[in-house]
Amino acid sequence: MNELKKYPTDAEARKMIVEIGRRMYMKNFVAANDGNISCKVDDDTIMTTPTGVSKGFMSEDEMVKMRLDGTVISQGDRGPSSEAKMHLRIYNESKDAMAVCHAHPPISTSFAIAGMSLDRAIYPEALVNLGTVPCVHYEAPGSQGIPDSIAPYVRDYNALLLANHGAVAWGPSLMEAWYRLEALEHYAMVIMYTGNIIGKANVLSCDQVGELLRIRERMGITTGGIPACAARPSNTVDVVAGHSPVGEKPDGLKTYGLKTYGQKEPESPCGCAAGSDSLSEAELKQITQAVIARLSGKK
Repeated sequence: MNELKKYPTDAEARKMIVEIGRRMYMKNFVAANDGNISCKVDDDTIMTTPTGVSKGFMSEDEMVKMRLDGTVISQGDRGPSSEAKMHLRIYNESKDAMAVCHAHPPISTSFAIAGMSLDRAIYPEALVNLGTVPCVHYEAPGSQGIPDSIAPYVRDYNALLLANHGAVAWGPSLMEAWYRLEALEHYAMVIMYTGNIIGKANVLSCDQVGELLRIRERMGITTGGIPACAARPSNTVDVVAGHSPVGEKPDGLKTYGLKTYGQKEPESPCGCAAGSDSLSEAELKQITQAVIARLSGKK
């Protein structure tokens, strides 16, 4: 008997696939019968979800057991999904892939529909645990084109966006593959908020990215790609309410400091006095009401 258990038993795989399917459905990563999940149970065999079943309402006896060459060993009332070919290609391309999760998370899928990869160096957790996420060109769902389109990227990355389709992630265990899919959607949400709602993001510098890559390497993660980094850091200044810019560093970054009494304060970017003690309660209330009215569309 091996000291380290490399694969789950058939019973463990069935149970875990059902649980991850439930999580996938509850998080709105899939609708109707979308998505599919699989994991290896030995060197040449996987357990996978059946076709035409909601991932939120699966039972363990519905799972399909098949070989990496596509031969079905056992199944319930339904055979494997037509997208099982994508799973098999991932296993055949990467010896480290032990499980695969495919779904249509709304934000990630929106990036896939827009043809945009997730490659912003703004979020350390995403960079370390997931890495960058390329978006591969469109192929019809269930076609041989999808396995062929992802093949060049499987060895070097941990997840992909499928143009106009959805997302797929893989990993050394079923839970790790699921966590990467979950992290992918969270990463996409952060990029959406910073890029399209807030409209600003401080990109990590090359030195900061390098430090994260060394952490990733120490964790034994050798895949994920490297995002573009900034030449200089833009996140080294504390931003505190009631403080205002008081000068420029030699490198061009603004510094922030406390109000200096007896000196004229610099004008605040918002057009109001920077010091919190320079406004009366009535004035603060008036400004707050004006801002709320502006946000609600009132004049």
